[in-house]
This record gives sequence, C-alpha cells and structure tokens, in this order.
Amino acid sequence: MIRLLAALLLSAVVLVAPARAQSMLEGTFSQDIPTLEQVVGHASGTRISSPEQALSYFEALVEAAPDRFRLVEYATSWEGRPLVYAVVTSAQNMARIEAVQADLQQLANGTAPGQLANILPVTWLSYGVHGDEISSTDAALVLAYHLLASEGDPLVDRIMANSVVIIDPSQNPDGRARFVHGYRQTLGITPFADRYTAGPDQPWPGGRFNHYLFDLNRDWFALTQPETRGKVAAVQAWQPVVLVDAHEMGGDETYFFPPSADPFNPHITTGQRQKQVLLGRNIAAWMDRAGQPYFTREVFDAFYPGYGDTWPTLNGSIAMTFEQGSARGDVWERPDGTLNAYADGVRNHFLTTLATAQTVAENADLFLGDYAAYRRSAAAGQAGSGTYVIDLGQRRWNAEQLARRLAFQAIVVSRVEGPANACGRPYPQGYLAVSRSQPAARLIRSLLDINTELPADFVAAQEARRNADLPHELYDTTAWSVGLMSGLDVSLCASAATGTAITAEAPLPSRAQDPGAFGLAVRWTDSGQVRLVADALREGFTGRSTDTAFTTGGQEFPRGTVVFSRADNPEGLEALAAHARSLGAETVALESGWVDRGPNLGSDKFVRLAMPRVAMLWDDGATPTAAGSLRYTLEQRLGIPVAPIRTGTIASADLSRYQVLLVPEGSYAGELGSAGTAAIANYARGGGVVVMMGEAITGFTSGDDALFTLARETVLGGEPGSDDDERKSVVAGQAIADADAYRAAIADNTRRPDTLPGALLNTAVDENVFLSAGYDDAAPVVFAAGDLVFAPLGRAEGMNVVRFADADSLLASGYMWDENRRQMAFKPFMVAQPVEGGLAIGFTHDPTVRGYLDGLDLLLANAVLVAPARIR
Repeated sequence: MIRLLAALLLSAVVLVAPARAQSMLEGTFSQDIPTLEQVVGHASGTRISSPEQALSYFEALVEAAPDRFRLVEYATSWEGRPLVYAVVTSAQNMARIEAVQADLQQLANGTAPGQLANILPVTWLSYGVHGDEISSTDAALVLAYHLLASEGDPLVDRIMANSVVIIDPSQNPDGRARFVHGYRQTLGITPFADRYTAGPDQPWPGGRFNHYLFDLNRDWFALTQPETRGKVAAVQAWQPVVLVDAHEMGGDETYFFPPSADPFNPHITTGQRQKQVLLGRNIAAWMDRAGQPYFTREVFDAFYPGYGDTWPTLNGSIAMTFEQGSARGDVWERPDGTLNAYADGVRNHFLTTLATAQTVAENADLFLGDYAAYRRSAAAGQAGSGTYVIDLGQRRWNAEQLARRLAFQAIVVSRVEGPANACGRPYPQGYLAVSRSQPAARLIRSLLDINTELPADFVAAQEARRNADLPHELYDTTAWSVGLMSGLDVSLCASAATGTAITAEAPLPSRAQDPGAFGLAVRWTDSGQVRLVADALREGFTGRSTDTAFTTGGQEFPRGTVVFSRADNPEGLEALAAHARSLGAETVALESGWVDRGPNLGSDKFVRLAMPRVAMLWDDGATPTAAGSLRYTLEQRLGIPVAPIRTGTIASADLSRYQVLLVPEGSYAGELGSAGTAAIANYARGGGVVVMMGEAITGFTSGDDALFTLARETVLGGEPGSDDDERKSVVAGQAIADADAYRAAIADNTRRPDTLPGALLNTAVDENVFLSAGYDDAAPVVFAAGDLVFAPLGRAEGMNVVRFADADSLLASGYMWDENRRQMAFKPFMVAQPVEGGLAIGFTHDPTVRGYLDGLDLLLANAVLVAPARIR
C-alpha cells in the first residue's frame, strides 16, 4: 500500500510550466491496481493518452479487479476502433448487476424504486465526444483508478456501495486518434504554450469530428453515426439518473458546469432544473477547494434535443455539459500570461465527475424517485395527450426509417395498414401511430411537434439585444421537427387506432413487384427509391429517367420515374427486384412499353442513366461538417461513391475523369487561388456538372470564372458597398434628432442580414425543371441558417428550381427575425445555370446539414445522378 495524491501526480509539464501547488485529497491506494504509468508508460496528465492506450489501461483494470470493474464494447467506429464503457461498483453490487439492470428497466417504466429489491442509481460519465477535447479521456482513466484503488476512503466507499458508475472514456476514438497523431508529430524537445505553434494549430479537419466529420454532440436523435447508435442503446440499457458529458472549450476560458444557460427546452421540468442546482453546488465546493475559477448559466443552453445533455434529460435523466478550457496540447498560454496546463484540465474533469458521482450516491432515493416519477407522469399523459399519425402515402421509405429511429430510442411506434381512417381523414396506404402517453413522451413531443416554442421571455430578451445592436444568445438551431425534415405528413389526433408495433431492427415491408414482360418502373418518390436506382446503376443495370409523368396499365408514374427495361438489361431484372425487397423499396411491373398518356421510353423526355463518377473538394476551405455530411448522405444513405480531392491540388487534377464535382459549404478564395477557381470553371464549361453549397457560391459569382449570375443581398434596406473604400474626411453637416436617428447614422448598411440561428422554411418548386422531380405533390421543407441571401436568377440567366415561400407562409418551424422572414421570401434555395457545355447547380443553404434532412434527398439525387445524363 502506498500514499498517493488522489490526483495521481497530476502536475503540469515541468519544461513549460511549474506544477500548481495544489493537492487533492490524500488517500491510501492499493498496489494491486496498476497506475496508468505502469500500463502505458506515462503518468496521468503528463502526456495525452491515445484511444489505444486508454483501452489498454481499462483492460488492465478489468484484469486487476474483475469483481468491481466490467468492460463492455458498445460500438465500432467507422475506422474500426472499439468504443467501450466500464461498469464500476462494489463487488457485492457487481455480483447482482444483472438484477440491478433489470430493475432499472422497471424504473424506466415508472415503477416506484421502493418496489424494486435490487435498484441502484446509475451515474453515467462520458468523456471526449469531440476528439480534440482531450483532457476528459485522461480524467476518465484517473477516476477509474481512484474508484478501484482507494482504500479506506469513506467517499469512494459510499459511491461504490450506493450506486453504479458508468465510465465512457472516449466517445469519439477516430477524432481523438487524429488529434493525438497530429499533435505528437509536431513535438520536439519541449512543448510550447504559444497557440500559434503547430501542435494546437490543427490541420484540416481537426480532431473534433468523427470519420465522416460529424459533430457527434448533435447526433443523439438523428442517429446517423455508429458511435451515436451504440451510445444511445447503451444508455437505454442502464437508464442513468444522471449523465455527464465532459467537453473542452477555448483555451482562454476557465471551467463551466451547470446550471445550464437559457433557453431550456420546454419539456424539461422544474424538478430537473433544480437537480442541476443541487449537483452544481457540490461541484462548486470541490472546485473552490481546488482554487479553480469557474462559471455557470452564461452559455451552453439545453434547448436542442440532439445534445449529449438534452436528449438524456428529455428521457428523465439529469444530464449536464461540463466544459474545461482546453490546453489543445500540453500547455496553453492565456492573454494575461497565465498558463493552462493539460494536467489542470485532467484534474478538473476528474474532480467534477467525482463530485457528481458523490451527489448521486448520497441522494440515491431522491434521484431514483424523481426519475421514476418523470417517466410515470409522461406515460400518464401529463406531457400532453393525443397520437401522432404519419401518412404512409408520402415518402413511405423515409417514414418507415423514421419509425425505426424512433423505436431505437425506446419510443413505441405502430403501423396501421391501409386503407384506414384517422383524424377525420382517409389514409389509403395506412399510417404510423405514435402515442404521447408513454414514458418517453417528452422526448416524443420535442421530436414530433411541428414547433418547439422558445420561452417568451427569452425571445423578448433577444429582440431587445438586437434592438441594442448586440448579438443574440441562441447557441444552436431553433427547429428540428423530424417529420418536416423527412418530408412527411404528420398530424396530431385526439385519438387514433394503433396497429402492429415496429422494432428498430425490423426489415422494411416489401413493396417490390417482380419484373413484367417489359420491365420494371421505380417511382421517384423517396430516399429508398434513390438508393435502389443508385445501387442498380452501380451494379451495371441500365435505367432511363423521365422528366414528364406518364400513365400505363392504369397506373400513374410521376416525373423522375426510372424505367429498367428488359431490352436494356438482357441479363434479367430479377436481381433488381430482389434487392428492392431487401431495401423496402418499390418496383412496379411493366407489361408493355405502350403508354396511355405521356412519353414513351423512346422519347427524348427519357434519358439513359449511368452511375456518374463524383468528385468533391476536400480539405482547407471546406467547412468540415458540411463536407462530411454531404459525403455521408451520398455514400451511406444514397449509395453514391464520392472521390475527395484536396483543394490544394484541384488545379492540377484531371477533372475530366468525373461527371460531377461537389463544392461543399465553405470559403475557398484563399485556398483555391486563381488556378483552382479557373479549373472548376473550365470543368463546368467543358460539360461537367458543378454542385455548390452555400457560401461557396459567392466565390463564383463574378469575374472571368463566374458560374452564377447570382447577387448576394445586404441587410434588408441596405445598400451595396462602394468600390472606393476611402472614407470622406469632410461631409455635409446634419442634425441627429433622436436615438433612432443616431443608430441609423452609425449603421453599416452594406452588412449582411442578421444571422438566422436556424429554422425550417417552406418552399415552392418550379415543376418545369427536371431538378425538382419528386416534389410535385409536396414542396420540400428546407433548413436555413446564417446570413446568406441571394436575389433570384433572371429568367434569361438560369432557373430558380426551388425558392422560399411567401413571407406569410415561409416559417415552417422555429424562430426567425421578422426582417429575415420578409427578406428571404421568394428568394432562391436551389438554382441551376447553364455554363456553355455544362451546368452549375447551387444550393444557397446546405441540404445535407447533420445528415438528417432526408426529405431533401431527391433534390440532391437530381443534381448528382440525373443532371449528368440531362446535359450529355
């Protein structure tokens, strides 16, 4: 037995900063439990542990204390790295851990904890969801050691006896590996505290994101990434009463812990907010003893349900974000000359997560009782009554996929086969039903309600700030209604019949017919149809796409429909029909090439499709999350391979190898240079399809290499900037009569519109353009954020394929500043402009944000799959 500091010798790197003369609790620690240094070769806080080292250490702890430490692999990252969590509790509790876990499921159903013989509260401590937020993972290793090795420590004994602690040490091992590898490559004989040195100045895309460059702290309900899907399943398996998500923020900051900032999601209860205060007070006491400055309430709200704190909270937990000022390496120098050492961050996260486990263990009955009451009240309808009804006649594949995402989140969804009636209207193809009276009702409302209202006092405060020319305090988007984002018809009924329950793993119902004598038709109606066509083209099938609707055999086929004829596919179409059944896609047998109305297959209304070769700008200039979500949507949801080409080499690349070039949201002027810009323009002139997103368009609206004649707008009522930037030193005298006139006098009328935090907006489509195929019955709801607004293209210049709706009907969900609403009405969302032999397509706002806008998949597929065939 040896005497150690509880911080495990957490000292700053000696070569760059003296250790802070602060000790933690002293204690006696067992020599039977290995330290991090004994396992991987460095002491805690002296080196940034890699994901592999963190896993090795946890495996060593399992070997040393299997009766108190159990390791569970819950996911595998895109790059093949395991994601694990550790179950930590006393030997007595571990011996009955399956019974404890079973009782926790009963608790989640609303059973009072007094009726459960084996109930214990679970404190879930998760670290490192952003790969370059580095100190938290090492803090997880320190905490695991502390709980296992401490001897005679009453606090540790209480935590181990009265609770179960789950430690998830690295939620994003791919991003962490990227950061650690890059940082270690920059090291010499000593680290430097200068933020501009190569270590903290990460190359694109940085370590924050996972393999597909997703921000995993926005993905909890969208479930697009394997790391998230595994984590959500794991959290549901344990039903934690408290969950911590340990992050880092800018290196100049101190430390943040809750209470969270306004606004709170309206489905978070007063009791939950009070528990944040209870937990926060104990954390504050620990940080005060350590002499560590901190702040609360000022930032990091709990409104958007995709965060690692809000999603668990809407399920009944008390979930919290912790933020440590990041050293982004071994040490960071603040503007005032003080040093922020990596070891300090490790210590701080260790202390705050230990303090959290203490509060839960010492208030077990309180947390368990409140958790059960939260879930029980939701099941009893106290979160709102009624049933959501989702029409299966509109974007059926997307609706079925949404049902499975909801079911994955322990939300009960059932299918009623058609024809059926509900809400006083018919549903010929049936519907999905989601009742509000279930334990997850508050999460359900937050996801399926058309709108989640911001608190009125918060809105008033933000409008007052804007009137005072101050920035708003909205941290993220104000809209995420999952039905709208998937392009679905969702209604709330007082009551509706329920049918067969749908599980997350259930295969989609088959809608595929065997090939007819002439062939198969694939209606262009949802994302599953796009996936089927893309898979078919990739496998060598030949299809033909129409830009005009037709009728044959008594059935109507909308524009965009793809026909696979036996003549074009002499080896047969049976495999295509079989694949459609496995996907849950629809195929319709065609017995003849004769049509009763519309074009025949030999008409020029049909074009022959082939799988295009698609390239994408990648690297500096591209917004990482935008590049990642675009690539993910095409590759993983739609099945279209994408070749990334670095911005720095685009000028020398042989772009003639590709039919489509994607330019994600980003700012490229300084990265492409004149040669890169010219290469892209020449590619379009030579017959290529260029698809640009958002801010990227602005680099191609003027000069010799312009692809669009779009004009960016200033703030509403503003004026274009002058080419003459020199201020006049003498101006005419004028009287300023009042404060409003003063504000007008100092206003920058050339500035962009005020930033839109993020809202879902209604649109209208031009049905005469092939690029809008798939949206004749319902125009898409799109996501818009930021300050980018373009004037419409002139009719002689190009096509406004999708435009925003009129001002009165523009806002579908969320909150908009009134001047944004008036200015964005009738402005373009998707444009297309011929460029000599090619075509330039622009989305003024990213259609693939966070990978959850699947209702826009057909627009993207029209641009990538169909456009190359239309311009050949």
